[in-house]
Amino acid sequence: ADHDIEIIARGCLLHGSHVLLCRNVKHGYCYLPGGHVEFGESAAGALAREFLEESGVRVRVGELALASEGAFPTKKRWHHEINLVFHVEQVGGTPASTNRASQTTPPVIKSREDWIDFAWIELAAIPETDIRPVAAKAWLATLGGTAATGVEWVSELIS
Repeated sequence: ADHDIEIIARGCLLHGSHVLLCRNVKHGYCYLPGGHVEFGESAAGALAREFLEESGVRVRVGELALASEGAFPTKKRWHHEINLVFHVEQVGGTPASTNRASQTTPPVIKSREDWIDFAWIELAAIPETDIRPVAAKAWLATLGGTAATGVEWVSELIS
């Protein structure tokens, strides 16, 4: 299916002035954690499942904060994505969180997948960080991740 529209549920997990990002190991760009919504699955359910599968972190999915659409090419085909970004809160600890140096230091989160790793990025560093999609980066750069003030819709497509 070369023309599918993918629905991606992503989460904004904050720890003080840091946001958790996934990093594509091969290409170096970052994105908010999450993944594809499977047929018959809620977006919130998909997000909680993906967090647990990829990082071992259990999250409570909160309010929808950003919805965006975009299209981009890869070597194999064009992708058309609808991204749904939710505020999330960690439930319980992570395997590495017991080794925290202090309450202000974000816990180390290790990836369970070979092609990604996790990094806590200062919100102030968002403008200099390669974050995709662009709408998520712009939302984070305006500190959109710090408060639920309604849902923002952004389309990168030309009508």
